[in-house]
Amino acid sequence: MLNEVQIQAIIKGTGYTIIIAIVAVIIGTVCGMLVALGRISHNRILNKISWLYVWFFRGTPLLLQLFMIYYAMPLIIKDLTGHPFPINPLMACFVAFGLNSTAYMAEFFRAGIESIDKGQLEASKALGMSYNQAMFKIIIPQSYKRLLPSVGNEFIMLIKDTSLASTVAISDLLRTTKTMSSSSGNWIYYVYAACVYLLMTSIIQFGFDKLEKKVGAYE
Repeated sequence: MLNEVQIQAIIKGTGYTIIIAIVAVIIGTVCGMLVALGRISHNRILNKISWLYVWFFRGTPLLLQLFMIYYAMPLIIKDLTGHPFPINPLMACFVAFGLNSTAYMAEFFRAGIESIDKGQLEASKALGMSYNQAMFKIIIPQSYKRLLPSVGNEFIMLIKDTSLASTVAISDLLRTTKTMSSSSGNWIYYVYAACVYLLMTSIIQFGFDKLEKKVGAYE
């Protein structure tokens, strides 16, 4: 059984896991919408930059992206400026997970927007709306319900992927239980970690299921 110190350590590690996932989802949602608009933009330069961003962050491992920000970026800045540039490991996780989530969210938003009948955009323009007005008042609001399952899945993936934070010395849930297991020689701590992960992902799934039903209640 867990003692009080171990329970507190697991709670603290779970807190790191949740904080990193929430910050990443917020960054991904806000920046993902901007990148998605760039992906569907008629501006070729903006479209190509957005495509390149999505291509890179979806095509390379998240662990590599985390290492590039936490380990490589300080070295690059030191080579350019001659001064050390240490990065806080938690901030590195926020940036890496946020940038990675942005790429996936952007594709979710793009698919959701493009799933709306183009006739609605043409009708909005016929009523005198600008492109931006039509997007933010007509098209994007209708895509919310279609995006919820994808956003929920992304949140669940981030909860699990935060285990990579342990590689940059963040005492998240997995690192905490791994330390307990290594010091005691007992495998049961991994079971505790699995139960906590399952609890968190189940709560998220339940919450998004309820939200989907509420959003679609009047359709």
